[in-house]
Amino acid sequence: MSGFRQKCIGHERVIGTFCAIPHPVAIEVTAASGLDFLCIDWEHTQISRERIEDLIRAADLHKVPAMVRVPGHADEWIASALDAGAAGVVVPRVSTAAQAKAAVMATRYPPDGQRGVGPGRASSYGYRIPDYLKAANDTLVLAIQVETAEGLANIDEIVAVAGVDVIFIGPGDLSVSIGAMGPTGAATLDAAIQTITKAARAAGKAVGIFRPSTDDIGRWSDAGISFFLLASDTMFLGASLAAGASAARAAK
Repeated sequence: MSGFRQKCIGHERVIGTFCAIPHPVAIEVTAASGLDFLCIDWEHTQISRERIEDLIRAADLHKVPAMVRVPGHADEWIASALDAGAAGVVVPRVSTAAQAKAAVMATRYPPDGQRGVGPGRASSYGYRIPDYLKAANDTLVLAIQVETAEGLANIDEIVAVAGVDVIFIGPGDLSVSIGAMGPTGAATLDAAIQTITKAARAAGKAVGIFRPSTDDIGRWSDAGISFFLLASDTMFLGASLAAGASAARAAK
């Protein structure tokens, strides 16, 4: 089992960020920052399928695990990311146990799943297929994203699905789905996050969450969350530039 997956399922705190800039330089800079992992965001960015492999390769230079948030549930999206050498996938909008099981089937090779064998980068373009097959099921991380009212309602069935490593909470979409946007909905959203977290931990699953800043990491860590994706490379870039510009204008 890879050190990264062991940390995830062992509930060690791991810190990553979403990568939205479609260039290897951005990946290399981010990978060199000291994060535990990166997550290339294929769902909400204009990163192309072909580019995914280049970005994973750039992360590999610094030996930083690179997950990919795939665009949806399709087997071919999951296979494409994993064949390119991703350390795992984040599958968005999982709202039922059937969808969670399908993600497992697409991520794991038989007998644990139904992933097809291909000569991609992960298996050295076919030269090391036996070695890759032997290790893949034990080393790849599968995170499923719960971010809908339906997913909240079905959480006990979802967390019971074998083969899922991380239940990842998407607070933004979840708040919209359950009508808990903005300050007035904060208590409702917090209660939903707590419900998901408690159910996942009771089932032995690790729990992850997106946070735009580090302000409440300690609070959510105390609640049982250990897998954190902080903002994104674009958000950090913008915030740093804005802070620098403000400080320069205020300098005496």
